[in-house]
Parts: sequence; C-alpha cells; structure tokens
Amino acid sequence: MPHAPLVISLGDPCGTGPELIAEAHRRLRHRPELAFAVIGDAQTLANAGTDISLISTPDHAVACFSNRLPVLDYPLSQPAITGQPDQIHAPFITNWIRTGVDFCLSGAARALVTAPIAKSVLYGAGFNFPGHTEYLGDLTKTVTYAGTRGPVMMLAAKDLRVVLATIHISLSEVTTHLSAEGLYSLARITHEALKRDFGIARPRLVMAGLNPHAGEDGNIGREEIDLLTPLITQLQNESIDIRGPFPADTLFHEEARQTYDAVLCLYHDQGLIPLKTLDFWGGVNITLGLPIVRTSPDHGTGFSIAGKGIARPDSLIAAIEAAHHISLNRVS
Repeated sequence: MPHAPLVISLGDPCGTGPELIAEAHRRLRHRPELAFAVIGDAQTLANAGTDISLISTPDHAVACFSNRLPVLDYPLSQPAITGQPDQIHAPFITNWIRTGVDFCLSGAARALVTAPIAKSVLYGAGFNFPGHTEYLGDLTKTVTYAGTRGPVMMLAAKDLRVVLATIHISLSEVTTHLSAEGLYSLARITHEALKRDFGIARPRLVMAGLNPHAGEDGNIGREEIDLLTPLITQLQNESIDIRGPFPADTLFHEEARQTYDAVLCLYHDQGLIPLKTLDFWGGVNITLGLPIVRTSPDHGTGFSIAGKGIARPDSLIAAIEAAHHISLNRVS
C-alpha cells in the first residue's frame, strides 16, 4: 500500500513561503516519494508563478504531483500582498496549521512541513504561543502518545543535531528556566526520538555546559556541579548514553561531531551558531515528542526579499526530505 503524502502549511502568505514552495515543487516533482500537498490559499500560490492543481483530499496529491503543484484550497478573505504582512490573514494562517495537524492525526498525511510564520502578525490577532512548536504541542496535547511528551525543538544540518533547553528568551533569564525536571525530559525525549525517528539503535548524547569552560570546577559558575552533573549521572543510571557537561567550545568541530548523535544545548545561540556556521542554508527545524511528524525550514518569513526571486529553497527542501525519512522510520 502506498504511503500517504506529506502536507505543507503555507505559512504567512505575504512572505517567501509561496515562492519557496513553488520552487521546491519544481525541483522535487520527479521524486514521487516526496509528493506533497499544500494547505493554503490557491491564488497566492498561483501568483507565485507555478501551475497548481486543486485537490479535495491529500491522497489526490500523488497523481498530479509530477505535473502541477497540488493545493488544498483554504482561501483568504483578502488577497495577500507580497512583502506586506497583514493581521487580517492571521486566522487563516493558524487554520492551515491546524488543518495539517488534523490530516496527520487522521492518517490522511504522514507528516506536516510548516512554512514560516511571523509571530508578530499572529500575536495581534490573539495567538498566544511563542511559536509553531508550542502551538503544535497544544493542538496534539490530548492525543495518545507512546513516549515522553514534548514538544522539543531540534535543529539539524549535515551531521549535527542540536536540541534546545530554552529557546526565545533573554540570555539573562536562561538560568531561571533551567531545571532538573525540564532537562531530564529533554534528554529522554531526544533519546527516544533518535531511536524512533532516526533509526539509531543506541543513541549517544552529550550535554553542553552553561558557563565558559563548563564552569571550570565551580570557579566560573556552579550550574555544572549543582544541576547538570547530577542529572547526567541519573540519566546514565537509567541506561541513557549521555556524557558531559562539556565546554561548548569543544563540542562542534568535525572530530567531536563523530562522537555523538545529538547535543543538548542550554540556550538558543549555543546551538544555533555552530549549526548555521556548518550549514547556513540547509538547516531543518524538527519537533520531537509529538504524535505527528513535523519539520520546518530553519528561517523566517523573509518579507524584505519576498517576490524578488532571491530566496533559496534549500532549507525547505531539506525539511521535506527530513519529514519523508522520519515518517518512514515511524512506520517501519
């Protein structure tokens, strides 16, 4: 029996999402295993310069994918103007995401790829989540899930995977958001996802220290001694292969990356700077610990370059491929 297709939520229709989806389809249309349908406004996608095919259910995507971009049309109330975000589109943007989740939960789609959203646009319309990740966690919170519940954000590029203990908060607030309970869940979710979603039988984790030189035996901070080391010992006693905490400046060079499958990072830039240095264009955002598979390109809406023909689809294509592989691992 053929696999269900992927679905992509359009994201903010005023950004680069429509043109990136159109270009991704042009490059992938001859790979039927990556067939996807777009959930969004059909006219916006047609305006992006691609031939579309209106379909009524995701399973119709496979038949037309090689010739036209399959679209599940959920139209806007007013046309989107490229490069000019508008709060009037906010309820449609969130509905596209919610619809994608529903398709995945019903089995009509095997994974959701989310094109970028602008949280500032959504906040003005009452959206009260820090971002996609937390919204997806809320949409799926009542669904049975055989594993440690997320959501957790993983960023992946080439041979590097990083997971983040804290995300979009001020650096001065990081220590107040770190707890043994939260880091324990982060490690377990990552361990389980590496096995289930990436097919790694014996995952190897490392944890970065918070302070320079991982605290240098308490001389530059005690978080490593008081919080991180006891937690790592606890996880090791539960048969999780995790080491650290290590100075972050020793963890990301080529030789070090061969010794682990994922790094637990304690704040946003600790993980994102090395990842984007390694592969600025091709990073993928992957949500762990959910009953659905979700990936996303690792960039924003790009309002300032939308419609200029210079946005690169590398990250979206990588997100589509990641969703494909993860979803196959989940059913194998």
